[in-house]
Amino acid sequence: MSFQTIYGQERAIRLLQNGLRSGNYSHAYIFQGPPGTGKRRAAMAFAKALLCEQQLEDSCGTCIECRRVDNYNHTAIQTITPDGTTIKIEQIRELQKQFAYRNTSTSAVQLYIIEEAERMSISAANSLLKFLEEPNSRVVAILITHNGQALLPTIRSRAQSVPFVPLAPRQMAPLLIQEGFPSALVQAAVQLTAGIEAAKELIQVNWFAEIRNVMIQLAKESTGDIHSALLTVQQKLTKSELADHLDTLLDLFVLWFKDMVLVQSDRKERIVFIDQQEYVMKIAFSRELSEWVSCMQKAMEARNRIRAHVNAQLALDSFLVSMERR
Repeated sequence: MSFQTIYGQERAIRLLQNGLRSGNYSHAYIFQGPPGTGKRRAAMAFAKALLCEQQLEDSCGTCIECRRVDNYNHTAIQTITPDGTTIKIEQIRELQKQFAYRNTSTSAVQLYIIEEAERMSISAANSLLKFLEEPNSRVVAILITHNGQALLPTIRSRAQSVPFVPLAPRQMAPLLIQEGFPSALVQAAVQLTAGIEAAKELIQVNWFAEIRNVMIQLAKESTGDIHSALLTVQQKLTKSELADHLDTLLDLFVLWFKDMVLVQSDRKERIVFIDQQEYVMKIAFSRELSEWVSCMQKAMEARNRIRAHVNAQLALDSFLVSMERR
């Protein structure tokens, strides 16, 4: 694990390496940005570089300190994750106690990483604030969050922000295909995620390929016999684990309709469902462009209803019925 394994976050990496190069790194950082953009990997890479015996702008990967980090057994690194729905004050107090005990450590630096830091309770955040207000030159804090604005302003003011940005699909797709992931899944995953790590995770879960196949089946059935589509919903969605991922199904529908728009706009090289290109090319001109745009809007409305906890099957059925040609 090193900075070289983090794609598309040059600004964040440059900021961290500048601190390593000069030795003038902050006592606290906030790594903020969308899920899957490499924040946790960057935190571990930064910790590894700080602890590395070579003391360079990146870890050497071979010294005993680097190997201990790679094996996740370095005692100089403490990680906190939510306990249930929140990070509790007891977790922060235990962290402070751990560092008080370890002041005699031979390690030059001690680090703690707080994941999903926006989920700290108010009491936990205030306890952490006291920790940050009395910075120890041997202690470095890394707060990882999707939304830095959700942290207390007083915490934000005492930490250096390190922004992680969403990656464009065209940046991610070639890298994932080069790693051997199926191109058809890659093209969809990079449209639904903001970073390499998130795209990999989505591709590798069993249900993603399955729900993509069901979506293609429903898209084809809903243009013909709507009763077949509704039966498919009953058989393949409502009574399986896919029922928990209907919002993703509708996100895929949006991409499907967008492909129709791309074909009509003579931009077929950008279509997502590349394994369905022949069918997409055949059906794209069966409706007006404005109708495909309307279909996209209806899919997004159905997805938003499901996310708002409206009856999922009712929302999906209503959407499919609205797709039927009258």
